[in-house]
Amino acid sequence: MSRGSRRTAMICFLVLVPLAVGPAACDSIDSPQDATPHDATAHVALSLGEGGRAADPDEPLEITARDGSRITGVRAVDARGRRLAGELSADGARWRSATPPAGATRYTVVVSTERDDGAPGRRTAEFTTRPAEGDRKLTVDLGPQSGTYGVGQPITAELDHAVRSRAQRAIVERVLKVEATPAVEGSWRWMDDRTLHYRPRTYWPAHATVTVRGELEGLWIRDGLRGAEVEPVRLRTGDRIEAVVDMGKTLMTVRRDGEVVRTVPVTTGKPGFRTREGVKVVLGKQAAVRMTGTSIGIPEGSPESYDLPVQWATQLTDSGEFVHAAPWSAEYHGRENVSHGCTGMSTDNARWFFETVRPGDIVRYVGGDGERMPVFGNGLGDWNLPWAEWRKGSALNGTGA
Repeated sequence: MSRGSRRTAMICFLVLVPLAVGPAACDSIDSPQDATPHDATAHVALSLGEGGRAADPDEPLEITARDGSRITGVRAVDARGRRLAGELSADGARWRSATPPAGATRYTVVVSTERDDGAPGRRTAEFTTRPAEGDRKLTVDLGPQSGTYGVGQPITAELDHAVRSRAQRAIVERVLKVEATPAVEGSWRWMDDRTLHYRPRTYWPAHATVTVRGELEGLWIRDGLRGAEVEPVRLRTGDRIEAVVDMGKTLMTVRRDGEVVRTVPVTTGKPGFRTREGVKVVLGKQAAVRMTGTSIGIPEGSPESYDLPVQWATQLTDSGEFVHAAPWSAEYHGRENVSHGCTGMSTDNARWFFETVRPGDIVRYVGGDGERMPVFGNGLGDWNLPWAEWRKGSALNGTGA
């Protein structure tokens, strides 16, 4: 599938996690209950921005303590709220950022200190970095396009450069923000080196609003690669439409917000062409399409060969599984599975289904003996992976593999 069609067929949400990593003390700031801190400006030195000079975005930030003070906490945050992660030495003498700062960005740094007598101190400083020069830009294409979708629609993020290490993936994943109203639990999963999908633990709520953005601009990913500006997307979900196809009973049951609205006699894949089991997500719709056996590997002229004009075709997989009108097999609807993998039904029912569903709606197949719908690589099979396994694919929750 082309990148463009994947964008229209797919989407990907909110990862509310702190941007800093390392010991908790590295980013702690004295609580209001502590004694009022003294001005520690004379006891703290920053490697970047001192003297009002624009800082080099290729150099990490180092903070050192002097004159008998030690550092107890550092918080370095840019104007977008992105934290610069770092690590504090065991003796409190030095803090160093894990990565260089973003280019062309203003940072506010708050350093908490402590003297030998336990008296707390604090220094607040600001610096601005020069624009990064010569680095390639990592672009992220969020999907799907802004619009209204079904409650099963995952969100997708497609990168134009491979990101392989867990640490680099974590940098990217932290700034891909998904915010939903009402709020839901969700997680990104790395599908490969260039692709992430985001889904909630369960389906999105009906009539929810989902905003997806990437605060990647200027961010250091690795030497020679920094983030580019990301175009945000805004989605809404419609009614919860879920169709369940019982292949053993050759019957589809369609529910809207939990209520049965229609039962439809169907035929699904016959032996040798079994329809895949599991949860599928509507990818798109075509009112009229030509379907040929050669498109699924059937040789032209063989007994199984076909070439048919098909009406009211709703696509479920990249490999060619559709729900569509099949008047040529009307005598088998509700009785026997005779198709080459698609779900056939009467023309009236196919048109009703076509007009009822939208991309992102759920079609779940049970009661058959076909292959399982894969999680990735044949449309949107994201819901076929248990939640605990899904979360392991995050660079923040699991392996990021």
